[in-house]
Amino acid sequence: MALWRGSACAGFLALAVGCVFLLEPELPGSALRSLWSSLRLGPSPLPPGSLSPEGRLAAAWDALIVQPARRWRRVAVGVNACVDVVLSGVKLLQALGLSPGNGRDHAVLHSRNDLEEAFVHFMGKGAAAERFFSDKETFHDVAQIASEFPGAQHYVGGNAALIGQKFAANSDLKVLLCGPVGPKLHELLDDNVFVPPESLQEVDEFHLILEYQAGEEWGHFKAPHANRFIFSHDLSNGAMNMLEVFVSSLEEFQPDLVVLSGLHMMEGQSKELQRKRLLEVVTSISDIPTGVPVHLELASMTNRELMNSIVHQQVFSAVTSLGLNEQELLFLSQSASGPHASLASWNGVPDVGMVSDILFWILKEHGRTNSRASDLTRIHFHTLVYHILATVDGHWANQLAAVAAGARVAGIQACATKTIDTSRVSLRAPQEFMTSHSEAGSRITLNPNKPVVEWHREGISFYFTPVLVCKDPIRTVGLGDAISAEGLFYSEVHPHF
Repeated sequence: MALWRGSACAGFLALAVGCVFLLEPELPGSALRSLWSSLRLGPSPLPPGSLSPEGRLAAAWDALIVQPARRWRRVAVGVNACVDVVLSGVKLLQALGLSPGNGRDHAVLHSRNDLEEAFVHFMGKGAAAERFFSDKETFHDVAQIASEFPGAQHYVGGNAALIGQKFAANSDLKVLLCGPVGPKLHELLDDNVFVPPESLQEVDEFHLILEYQAGEEWGHFKAPHANRFIFSHDLSNGAMNMLEVFVSSLEEFQPDLVVLSGLHMMEGQSKELQRKRLLEVVTSISDIPTGVPVHLELASMTNRELMNSIVHQQVFSAVTSLGLNEQELLFLSQSASGPHASLASWNGVPDVGMVSDILFWILKEHGRTNSRASDLTRIHFHTLVYHILATVDGHWANQLAAVAAGARVAGIQACATKTIDTSRVSLRAPQEFMTSHSEAGSRITLNPNKPVVEWHREGISFYFTPVLVCKDPIRTVGLGDAISAEGLFYSEVHPHF
C-alpha cells in the first residue's frame, strides 16, 4: 500500500511539473531541471525537438559559429543591381495565355513561347536558371503584367545589391554599393548601404523571378524542389555600365573587402564586347590595393565561351574567392574541360565526391601555388542540401564557422524565420559519401552532432556541412547571395594572403 502511495505521489508530482511546463513555457530550463531533480524522478525532460537530427545539428552549428578574430569594417560591392518582381511562374504564364509544352532550354529567350519552354524545362528538374530576353517590347509587356499581377512582390535584386543588403544587416559594417540604382531600388535598400551619386539612374532595371513550389504541377511537369526561373532585358547590367564608377569609388571608400558580381549578365553582349569588358575587369581588379581580398560571385550561365574566358582570361587568378552553386560548377567544368565534364547534368543531389574533385581542380589549376602567382585561394560551393568551403592552406581562418553560418542562413532565410525552426526544416544531405572519385577518397558518415566534416588533399582543405532545408520555403531568390555574404562575414583572411 505504501509502495502504491509513493508511486501515486510521484505520478501526481510529475503531472504537476508537466502542467508548470505547459502553463509557463518561458520558465528558464534550469529552473525546471532543478525542480525535477529535487523530486528525484530521474533525468530532466529534454526540450521538444532536441532529440531530432535537425535539432542536434542546429545546436551544434550554434556552438561552432564564432566571430573571426579580425573582422571586416568596410565592404564594397558591385556591379549588378535591379528590382526583382517575384511571383508564381505558373500563374503568370497562364495569365499570358500559355500552355505547358514539352519543355526545352533556350540560351537566349526571343519570345513568350521560348519563355514557356525554358520555364517548364527547369521546373521539371527543380533547378534554378537565369536567361536574357532579347525582345525589348515583348519583355516590357510581360514585365508590366507581372509587376501588376495580384500577389506580385518587389524586392532588392541583383547579386551585388543582395550581397550588399545582407552585409548591411550588420550595423557595424559600412557598405558601398555600385550598380544601376533606380528610384524603386533606392527606396528598398537598407539605410546602411551607401550608393554614390554616379550610380543613381532615373529608371529601374526589372528582373522577373518566376517561382514554383516543391510538388507543384503544370501539365505533365512536376517540380521536385522549390526553385525559380529568372529572366530580364537588362542592358545596364548586361554591359556592366557601373564598373568604372565602382573602381573609381574604391579609392575614397577604402574597403577591406571587395565583392564583384554580374559577369553572367554579359551573355547578351557581342563576343567582342565580352572580351573587352573582361580585360577591363582584370585591369580594374589589379588596381585594387594588395591585401584587399576580392570575392567573385558567379551566377547561372549558358555561354560556354564566356565562361571559358572568365576562367582563362586571368579573371580567376585575379580574384581571391569564388561563390557558386551546382549548376555553375558543372557548367564551369564542362566549359574548361575539367573533371566529370562528360556529365550532362546532375542526377538529383550533386555527388559530393564529384563536387570535391571539381573544386580541387579549380584551385590546383587556377589557384595559388608555389609556382603560380594567382590570388585565388577560396571557393564557397552551395547546393540545396549541403555546402562545401575549399581553401588553399595558410590563407584563411575560421572556415568551420563560415561554412556553418552559410548553411544556417539558408534555412533561416528560406523559411523567413529569425532562427532555425526545427519543425519547418529537414535534413536531406546524403548520410554517407565519398570525398573523391578521381583518387582514393575517404568514406564519410554524417553525424548531426558534428555537422562540419573536414578533409585535406594536397594542401587544400575542404569543409562540408549539410543544410537544414526549409520544407515550405517562403522565398528562394537571393539564397546563394545570402549564403556567400554570411560565409564571407565569418571568414578571416590572413594578412599575407
